[in-house]
Amino acid sequence: MGRLIREIPFAALDFESAGERANEAGVPVQIGIAWMGGLAPLSDSFYRSYLKTDRPVTWSAQQIHGITADELKDAPDLLGLWPEIKGRLGGRWIVSHGSGTEKRFLRTFPMHGFGPWVDTLTLSRKILPGRPSYALSDLVGELGLEAEARTHLPDFRWHEALSDSLASLLLLRRLIELTGIQDHPGEVLVEKG
Repeated sequence: MGRLIREIPFAALDFESAGERANEAGVPVQIGIAWMGGLAPLSDSFYRSYLKTDRPVTWSAQQIHGITADELKDAPDLLGLWPEIKGRLGGRWIVSHGSGTEKRFLRTFPMHGFGPWVDTLTLSRKILPGRPSYALSDLVGELGLEAEARTHLPDFRWHEALSDSLASLLLLRRLIELTGIQDHPGEVLVEKG
């Protein structure tokens, strides 16, 4: 039997992107990482950084997250942050809400070995069936978690990488509480189907 859920060190990961364009996949422009241990967010472990890109941020992406070219001009590139990212994600279970984007951007680091992955979007659909929306902001609002997020992160705002990471952690903790599975093996969080 594996580690119990309440014993697992979690790291939530979120990226904001420059936006999609015809025949071009999005590229990351911001990363946020938040930790949780013993099912409590660890505020002193929060990390965020803008990321340099050679592509301009699309107008539609700017409308969502508000990140401009000025904020990116002196930012490090994703490869340059490898030691930081490895230190913050290594040895932890990775949490994200709809993990496809995060997994795609981490392909920059082949064979990184991060995981297992816990997708709060997938878990929410299983645990809270029939919701009109499974958007992270809607679920966090419905479950009354936004005030706690602002307590941990006073500059909390949606579509900001660290804020969304923290929101994913709080959502995961609430889903665990609702189902009472904190003393179950962690593998129940990553089962398929």
